[in-house]
Amino acid sequence: MTELAYALDTFYFLVCGALVMWMAAGFSMLEAGLVRSKNTAEILTKNIALFAIACTMYLLVGYYLMYSSSAGGVLPSLGFLLGGENSVDAVLAGGDDAPYYSARADFFFQVVFVATAMSIVSGAVAERMKLWAFLIFAVILTGFIYPVSGYWTWGGGWLAEIGFSDYAGSGIVHLAGASAALAGVLVLGPRKGKYGKDGTIYAIPGANMPLATLGTFILWLGWFGFNGGSELKVSDVTSANNMAQVLVNTNAAAAGGVIAALILAKAWFRKADLTMALNGAIAGLVSITADPLSPSALGATLIGGFGGLLVVVSIVCLDKLKLDDPVGAISAHGVVGIWGVLAVPLSNGSASFGAQIIGIFGIFAWVFVASLIVWLILKTVMGIRVSEEEEYEGVDLTECGLEAYPEFNVAKT
Repeated sequence: MTELAYALDTFYFLVCGALVMWMAAGFSMLEAGLVRSKNTAEILTKNIALFAIACTMYLLVGYYLMYSSSAGGVLPSLGFLLGGENSVDAVLAGGDDAPYYSARADFFFQVVFVATAMSIVSGAVAERMKLWAFLIFAVILTGFIYPVSGYWTWGGGWLAEIGFSDYAGSGIVHLAGASAALAGVLVLGPRKGKYGKDGTIYAIPGANMPLATLGTFILWLGWFGFNGGSELKVSDVTSANNMAQVLVNTNAAAAGGVIAALILAKAWFRKADLTMALNGAIAGLVSITADPLSPSALGATLIGGFGGLLVVVSIVCLDKLKLDDPVGAISAHGVVGIWGVLAVPLSNGSASFGAQIIGIFGIFAWVFVASLIVWLILKTVMGIRVSEEEEYEGVDLTECGLEAYPEFNVAKT
């Protein structure tokens, strides 16, 4: 029976990891739909390349930094990086005696989370960032920046010691990715033509709303692995029931986010804005990710619904501040990620608002400051923004040498 449970939990973990990997397709389709057609091939190149980079960097150093360090610490172990005998393979092999699943399954599940954090950055800096500057940043974020704050939390570091609670990563993954994205947007500046000198905001519509909608549904599906896999096992009655509750709540929160965002958009803009509904779904999912187990299904719907309201307000406010985020990533993953972390004590008696607030500030401060430094170095050394002419022509041709829709002679806007 023990061997059967081990096999079942390992298989469950791997399947959930595969579902989270499928979220990479969701981010790709969502972002490809929300950018202009002349920038589609480049955003797709970013997404497949960042996934490959995240997998490789987490294998080389990230997993070791995150899971081989002493409990309660601030700085992760640097033994492997400094030439010690330890390695990621050694950490994995040493964990094969884990109580209920293969350590390699744990690595596979964790590595796709890293890629998710980096995918959040991609959409926020779309349409004006140099491809290779972005990919170099991906190396640093996935190999070093994310694993440090990951060690603080899931790796047993100081945030875990004070009782910070984040079941599947509203703060650890989503706020972290949005913090890096915010730093990039501040250094990069807005797209040309987005804001007038008098403060007027000009909408820049995406090229393919069916594709963006498909991407959102893929993310919705993948999130069942994201949250469901974070239960970590399924081979006993309690764990199986917990996973069922997690999936019900995840779905309920997404639905609540869509409904709330759509109603607010209709009341505020007098239109049923599809992009707000799509971001409402993502906001609902991010809202419940910090604790999809403790609330009732109706409670999860309300938590997701508040996230849906919050994302609409945040997108409008960030636009007024001239923070140009083409896909609303900073709002949906960052602002709503904060709400998700703060919502945990509402239904989880073992969590405290104090620890949650400290966790929010700790993750944001580390990822934002570290990312800002990297972005500024990249700007100084190689530049991070394409020229005004290249931006007008579209980064598909200048960065990739091809167009996503060559048969259409689309006017440049």
